[in-house]
Amino acid sequence: MRIDIITCQPELLASPFAHSIVKRAQDKGLAEIHVHDLRRHAINKHGQIDDYVFGGGAGMVLRVEPIAAWLDELLAQQPYDAVIYLTPDGETLRQPLANRLSLLTNVILLCGHYKGIDERLRAAYITHEISVGDYVLSGGELGAAILVDAVVRLLPGVLGNEESALSDSFQDDLLAPPVYTRPAEWRGQAVPAILLSGNTPLIEEWRHAQALARTQARRPDLLGDSEEKLGPGPVFP
Repeated sequence: MRIDIITCQPELLASPFAHSIVKRAQDKGLAEIHVHDLRRHAINKHGQIDDYVFGGGAGMVLRVEPIAAWLDELLAQQPYDAVIYLTPDGETLRQPLANRLSLLTNVILLCGHYKGIDERLRAAYITHEISVGDYVLSGGELGAAILVDAVVRLLPGVLGNEESALSDSFQDDLLAPPVYTRPAEWRGQAVPAILLSGNTPLIEEWRHAQALARTQARRPDLLGDSEEKLGPGPVFP
């Protein structure tokens, strides 16, 4: 998967992509990430990429010329499956959306800044608009890092265990169940006996019950009007 990111703050993305799972994906050749400095196509020698808001008001807006120049350059090189603008008024990033995006081959991410981008760019180029949550960040860079991490970890071969991503929270509209590791007893607290039984069907049944109980308690909105939500649900150990 190739991901091109257009940003006026490229240094903010250096660390997130140089460590952990995203770095592993790049080292394996499973993900190719290119970060492009918007100021390379600035409108003047001073590096200007923004301007005041027509009609008055506080804040600045990213101009059309630098962004259009980058998008034209990239789109001329190869076809892209999506041109995504990170914006607070976009579709909220949830696991099903991340799953769908992981099936794409070439993607462009455009990071907003200041008051955002000129609306004409959204009409001319953008195919998807995505928000990482109901809050405002200083720019789209951190949102882009979140999106990349959520998508890249789903690519086949990135995780050591292919089933790991499938058992994450939100994959089946449930939060993940509690997990335990060694030692079996710590400060008087013991690991639930079922997990030490070796009985895989019963363990999976327990995990589902725990996932349901945790979701009912913490995120009942994920269950909607499902029949499972109406049941009493198990009790945490």
